[in-house]
Amino acid sequence: MHTKFSSEDIQFRDEVRAFMRDAYTPDLARRIASDKTFKDAQVEWEKKLYEKGWIAPHWPKEYGGAGWSIAQKFIYESERSAVGAPDVMPFGLKMLSSVILKFGSEAQKQRFLPKILSSDEWWCQGYSEPGAGSDLAALKTSAALDGDEYVVNGHKIWTSYAHNADWIFCLVRTSKEEKRQQGISFLLIDINTPGITIRPIVSIDGRHTLNEVFFDDVRVPKENMVGEPGKGWTYAKALLTHERSMAGVADSKRDLEQIRQWASEEVNGGQALLDDPTFSKRLTDVEIDLMALEFTELRSVAKAMKGEGPGTESSVLKIKGTEIQQAVQELRMDIAGYYGAVVQGELSSHEVGHDFGSSAREKYMYGRAASLYGGSNEIQRNIIAKFVLGL
Repeated sequence: MHTKFSSEDIQFRDEVRAFMRDAYTPDLARRIASDKTFKDAQVEWEKKLYEKGWIAPHWPKEYGGAGWSIAQKFIYESERSAVGAPDVMPFGLKMLSSVILKFGSEAQKQRFLPKILSSDEWWCQGYSEPGAGSDLAALKTSAALDGDEYVVNGHKIWTSYAHNADWIFCLVRTSKEEKRQQGISFLLIDINTPGITIRPIVSIDGRHTLNEVFFDDVRVPKENMVGEPGKGWTYAKALLTHERSMAGVADSKRDLEQIRQWASEEVNGGQALLDDPTFSKRLTDVEIDLMALEFTELRSVAKAMKGEGPGTESSVLKIKGTEIQQAVQELRMDIAGYYGAVVQGELSSHEVGHDFGSSAREKYMYGRAASLYGGSNEIQRNIIAKFVLGL
């Protein structure tokens, strides 16, 4: 494994650090953390990246991509996570763009890519349905061709940020084939089209990021079909490679540094929580797992630097990455203790307990879903069993 960074890479790292320090302000971080100000603040952050030319590292340069090497992409993600800056919203900039760039028509590239790049149009992902989550091929939302339009009827669920989106890309059933995957197509839909209803799902952390989306005779121009009818499953698999890159190593490293600091300040039974043998062992176990995951990620980076595409290691990174994230969330809750159960402002006009107590609870609760979304960890183990172990 060869992942030695060049002097140019080190110079680039220093440039990224300086940018993050100046551009990602405490006020911007505060507004991104609030549901009420999230979208405006996130767009402001993405436009800073857009103006810098860093908004789309994975795009070809001729379409506005950064033209970075694999090493530079890795360095950027590490430095971004180190300061707690958010990633871009992935649905347009990472997921849909990869499909349009590879399978879309030239007209679709010219229409959609510039506004995705500038964050002037936001997208959401219409994949999961009631009864069709990890078994996505069971989806039933239909699109019937009527003249120059598709008429869409059905129901999507767990649609992240649909209430903030301008467009939704959907997997729809355009024919009934013996093999379920062969009747699925990939359709781009303006979310303000008549017949679309969005209903919020308030998750267990008390926040609204998820939604149900209903389609009732929604008419979509047939030129919004990406690629060929019936080939949507092929396009979806290409997209899911980006969704399942959830190792989150740099974010978990930053979280563990915070946890170590908080545990050194938290007194429990007359001693720092960090000195408690049981807590210390749990923290060390997570750090060891994270170190192993980082080397696995670096091996994946080394393969990419040699021009090799991602393989089943995407499933390994997804499984272990999300398990570590959940373990980190449990450690944070242990430090917060009873104060993690207090919703600030609920009992008093004054904040009580740790200033991270409320966020610890929110992250712990929402984080229970990490091993489900993006393809459940059980499904990822099935992929490994089939394609690595040959079972």
